[in-house]
Amino acid sequence: MSQLKIRMQALSLLDRAFAAMTDEELAATVATLPDDHVAAVDELCGAREGGFIDADARVVAMRATVARGRMNGGLEQVSTLITDPCLAKCIDALGDHSDDPTEEQLLEATPALVEEFGLAIVRVMLASSVAGEAAASVMLTRVLKHDPTLALPPVDRTDVEVLPARTADEDTKAKRKAVKERKQADARKAREQQLKARHR
Repeated sequence: MSQLKIRMQALSLLDRAFAAMTDEELAATVATLPDDHVAAVDELCGAREGGFIDADARVVAMRATVARGRMNGGLEQVSTLITDPCLAKCIDALGDHSDDPTEEQLLEATPALVEEFGLAIVRVMLASSVAGEAAASVMLTRVLKHDPTLALPPVDRTDVEVLPARTADEDTKAKRKAVKERKQADARKAREQQLKARHR
C-alpha cells in the first residue's frame, strides 16, 4: 500500500473520530482545556483578538476548520490541541510502554481515560496518534475499527440529491447573445477609435 493511501486512511479515521463527537462533547472538552490551549484553538479557527466569546460560535468555527483541514493540517492541529491532556494521562498510564504499547496494555489504560475525558475524546486521541504515524498505528487502527468499546460508530451515509442540469430558456439565451454582441461591438469600436487616434 502506498504511503499516500496510508496517510489518507489515517486522516479519514481521524475525521470520523472528530465527526463522532457531538457539539456538546466538543464544547465541554474545550471548557476543560488550559487557557493557552483554548487561545491556540481560537487562533487556529479564525477568532478575532480576544478569542471566541460564544461557545457555540467556537464549535461552529472548529467544525469548519476541521472540515477543510484534511490537507492543510487544520484537522490534526485542532485534534492535537483538544486531546493533549488526555494524551498526557495516557502516556503516564502506559509508562515505559507508551511509545509502542500492546493492545492489552492500551486496553488496560483506556477505561480510566474514558471515565475522565469521555469516550469521544479518547477515540480522537487514538486516531490522532494514527495520523501522527505512531509506532502502534496498526494496533490503534484495529482497536478503532473492532474494539467493542472504542470502535468508531458506522459512518452515516446520506443520499446526495442530484440537481437537474441548469438550462436557460430561449428568451434568456437571446438576452445573453445580445449582451455578448453588444460587448463585442463596443470593443471593436474602442479599437477603431484607438487606431484613428494613433494615425492623427
